[in-house]
Amino acid sequence: MAEHLTEHIVFNKPKIELHVHLDGAIRVETILDVAERRGITLPACTVKEMTHICVVHQPATLTEFLGKFTEYMHIIAGDREAIKRIAYEFVEDKAKEGVIYVEVRYSPHFLANTDVEPIPWNQKEGDLSPDEVVRLVNQGLADGEKAFNIIARSILCCMRHMPSWSMGVVELCKKYKKDGVVAIDLAGDESLNCEAYPGHRMAYEEAERCGVHRTVHAGEVGPASVVKEAVEVLKAERIGHGYNTLEDQVLYKQLLEQNMHFEVCPISSKLTGACDPDFTKHPVITFRKDKANYSLNTDDPLIFNSTLHLDYSTAQKYMGFTEEEFKRLNINSANSSFLPEKEKKDLVNKLYEAYGMVENTGF
Repeated sequence: MAEHLTEHIVFNKPKIELHVHLDGAIRVETILDVAERRGITLPACTVKEMTHICVVHQPATLTEFLGKFTEYMHIIAGDREAIKRIAYEFVEDKAKEGVIYVEVRYSPHFLANTDVEPIPWNQKEGDLSPDEVVRLVNQGLADGEKAFNIIARSILCCMRHMPSWSMGVVELCKKYKKDGVVAIDLAGDESLNCEAYPGHRMAYEEAERCGVHRTVHAGEVGPASVVKEAVEVLKAERIGHGYNTLEDQVLYKQLLEQNMHFEVCPISSKLTGACDPDFTKHPVITFRKDKANYSLNTDDPLIFNSTLHLDYSTAQKYMGFTEEEFKRLNINSANSSFLPEKEKKDLVNKLYEAYGMVENTGF
């Protein structure tokens, strides 16, 4: 943790996390280790210095935030050992935060160096395909599950600026549906809408046809119309962020009635410039008052130098969250997870038991 952030545990009970990026949750120590092993020179050689380079320190634009990935992704991408390691360590880190179920997302193409056009991060062509990336991440997550007594599933991301990758992503979701991959996501620049980029719409139509669950980054920095498109065109079952839904009250009320799940990331929303930096004005306060269905998540803990505990303590300190609300939102999160029905019911029951609640309390 950076000196300017104080981690205060306000909800020391089992938690669910549904919106966190694997490539935004890598340990700085691991980046340094892998760089040394691969003989790649970094602009810093200590954890403290490298952390300073990777972290967004003040509210920034989404472009500045995305620029942080270029500082370290070339270290991890294309390396089998590193990819499996970051998945395993991710599960360990989440278990330490009291998370009992997590859905972690990533773009398999961003970690590959063959069968991907263009090859990302200025890598030379190698022999690690997006398909094998998924297999390695699944392996790392599964090993972490066994070691740390937590359930970890993954979501594969399409990227808005790379519509040519999207059909490949949905095919991987289908292939690994019974092996840890639970959904498809669409991330990146929200100004690139699906009308202009039909590759995404086609991928989501195929996902729906094949029973692959769907979430979409929408209404984070883009307007409410992007949320509307996510729901109506892409048939999203959950919305990543969704803060700007509040600009369109008709849409917001419709989504409340549908019990649409919003994947809310408080610390992230301040540092990407998505929301007013004054936490007392955060859209999730409206979600809370309206008893909306949402989760609290870290998004990219490496880049925000944060933990899930910080998101929770921020919600308590500035947004009026209580222990009861933390319980309610986690039960909603479990119910909105992309697990098969029986596993979902088991997860929900586990929370009721941990929270000392009876299932018909109206939560």
